[in-house]
This record gives sequence, C-alpha cells and structure tokens, in this order.
Amino acid sequence: MQILLIGAVACMAALILSAWLMTFARWFPIEGIDEKFLVDYKTMIRAHIDYALMALFNLGFYGVGIDLPVFACWCVAIGGFTNPTVFVVAAFDPDFWQKTKWKVYSAISFAITTIGFVGVGFTLLQHAL
Repeated sequence: MQILLIGAVACMAALILSAWLMTFARWFPIEGIDEKFLVDYKTMIRAHIDYALMALFNLGFYGVGIDLPVFACWCVAIGGFTNPTVFVVAAFDPDFWQKTKWKVYSAISFAITTIGFVGVGFTLLQHAL
C-alpha cells in the first residue's frame, strides 16, 4: 500500500509544477513562445485539477486503514498519474485527439485506473458488509 503514498507525492509534484507553469505562462508571457508552447490553457487547468483529485484519492485510499490489494494499489497509483498526464500532453499538442498513439495511451491509462478503482472499491465493500 506504500505505492499509494508514492503515487500521491508524484501527483502533488505534478500539481505544483503545472501551477507554476500556468502562472508563468500568464504572468510572464514570452511572445512567440507561449502561444506555441502551451496551446490549450483550459486543458492544462483540467490536468491540474485531475492531479489534485488523484493525489487525494491515493491519500484517501491509503488512509482508510484497510488492507487493500497490492495490484489495485499499483493500478490506482499508476493510473492516477497517467490519466491527468493525458490532459498535459493535450495542452501542448493541438492535434492530440487525432493521434493514434495518444488514443492508445489514453485507453490503457483509463483501463489501468478503472481496474485499480474497481479493486479498491470491491475491497471496501467487502469490508463494509
């Protein structure tokens, strides 16, 4: 279950980095670079919020005090970081949603996250009943 803490810290680091990136892009825009570098500011905000939510999920699952399946914990930690990263890549690449490699990455990331959340959820239900 320690992997959930590592996943939370990774998401928190990405959360802070994305905040600084967005802040500098707004406060200190560099003409000719920022328009080509961070092409979709709103999608970067989505990534920022998603990193925060996933960090909280990791911490919440860790702190629940129930032994969770190790495989599910790994899936939550990995998926919790890779899912918001989809938005980060999309914020920098205007053609993101048309590229097959990113569609595959997104599908795999979503599947891993789903497996983790279902595993944790099932275990929580078993413990409650």
